[in-house]
Amino acid sequence: MAKELIVEEAVTADGGAKPRESAMLVLQRGAESGRRWPLDRSAILTIGRNDDCDIVLPDRQVSRTHVKIFWREDAYFLQDLDSKNGTHLNGAEVVGAPVRLNDGDEIQIALRFKLAFVDAGATAPLTLDNDRRGLRIDKETRQVWANGILIDPPLSLHQYRLLEALWNSGGSVVTREQIIEAVWPEAASDGVSEQAIDALVRRLRERIEECDAEFRYIITVRGHGFRLENR
Repeated sequence: MAKELIVEEAVTADGGAKPRESAMLVLQRGAESGRRWPLDRSAILTIGRNDDCDIVLPDRQVSRTHVKIFWREDAYFLQDLDSKNGTHLNGAEVVGAPVRLNDGDEIQIALRFKLAFVDAGATAPLTLDNDRRGLRIDKETRQVWANGILIDPPLSLHQYRLLEALWNSGGSVVTREQIIEAVWPEAASDGVSEQAIDALVRRLRERIEECDAEFRYIITVRGHGFRLENR
């Protein structure tokens, strides 16, 4: 079993935060949210379902050895190991070559777990939660904010229904059939084309990008459907 290593941030004499001596990963979403693992520049850290991984995520959606993190030259890098359900960094899928990690990055493992990368020397809080970050929805007024900016003019009815369906899924995949039921409840499943769904997803992405173009919120899960990845 992987051993759990808990590292607390040091405090200076005046009560202020002292920069951390090592980078670390913090589990942001999962059954044991809040667990922390410091990184070692001289070792490769593996994440997966196998008991011999450094970070064990016991879920069938996670591959046996899903991803690895390692130090190269002057930074830590993340590499997906041909996992079945994929790895995302800040909402973008990681495929092929290793990608560099930066302080505050969010790593999504399959569809179940989210980890934050906190670089050495960082004094930011270990939680990345912030009321102004990401998407917020007021279901009574159907207003939507992206990073504290109200999307105006408001989303169309179909755009809002799609976003609400993704929101209610809690990060899980919403299939095309479920999207039809949520967005076009009056239509038969064979009366809505894949092109219509893709066009609606594309337009919703464009509306969100009007307020926040730096993060990809709506993720296409090939062969399955779509899911919402919030900041």
